[in-house]
Amino acid sequence: MELIRGLHNLKPRHRGCAATIGNFDGVHLGHQAVLGQLAQKASELGLPSTVIVFEPQPQEYFQPDAAAPRLTRLREKLQALRRFGVERVLCLRFDDRLAGMPPDEFIRRILVEGVGVRYLVVGDDFRFGRGRQGDFALLQQAGQKHGFPVVPMLTFNIDGARVSSTRARAALAAGDLAGAEELLGRPYRMSGRVAHGAKRGRTIGIPTANVYLHRKATPVKGVYVAEVFGLDQEPLHAVANVGTRPTVDGTRGILEVHVLDFDRQIYGRYLHVNFLHKLRDEKRFDSLDDLKRQIFLDIEHAREFFRAQQPRAAAGGPVSARDA
Repeated sequence: MELIRGLHNLKPRHRGCAATIGNFDGVHLGHQAVLGQLAQKASELGLPSTVIVFEPQPQEYFQPDAAAPRLTRLREKLQALRRFGVERVLCLRFDDRLAGMPPDEFIRRILVEGVGVRYLVVGDDFRFGRGRQGDFALLQQAGQKHGFPVVPMLTFNIDGARVSSTRARAALAAGDLAGAEELLGRPYRMSGRVAHGAKRGRTIGIPTANVYLHRKATPVKGVYVAEVFGLDQEPLHAVANVGTRPTVDGTRGILEVHVLDFDRQIYGRYLHVNFLHKLRDEKRFDSLDDLKRQIFLDIEHAREFFRAQQPRAAAGGPVSARDA
């Protein structure tokens, strides 16, 4: 998959594609249905499939302090799009210039002159251009003028309701990891590189891998049963904490992962952490000894969770998808 950052990096060879536009936050089952729709048409036309995304996402630009927490940061989103066969991603910086671009100019510069779109799939509620003046009807008119069809995205429903990033966030916020997995088509995952920390966990016999979140807010907070991918053996069972570590007066959000029965140096390794079950909310303890006792309880509860999964797996029962 080729990543193109900004209009200025588009080359003549990038013109001519089947494209879609959106945030694709989480790359959930609804997004996956759209990607399948796009891939099928791209194959029929003999064109590359192109996904156009924005960074930051428009809501983060317009309401930086009130934007919904991301399901996926950009790197995680690109990893997911690659798994679903997207050939090109055009990532446009959403800034004052793009936010103030008239809809006609957006169509001309980005879709016609930029990627030379030959087939476009967008949501019928998609709005774009200065003041959100551009809409689906305007895109269809432009398509008739420039010779490319504009079709609405397929709607993917579960339990009678549309699958959406908002719905997945709500499931995660409620601690419903199974419900989020049903919407995403895989366990909820966060990824990142292991960094050096204060090494307090090692001093109390509970070493953790620290992964900085690189995002303002997260859709998950608390302590979770997890699986870790990206090491020599996988998956590895783990307990993961997402939060600020209030017991040690932490302020910066971080993902801490304690891999069960594992004690190797893995600084610099890139991990994928799948969240399987919420154990509890993060809380401040009166002492490190109290925190240590609770973490050992968390570890035992995680072991019980994995022991309960083994009979199901051995019997060939339903097992959660693991997209390593």
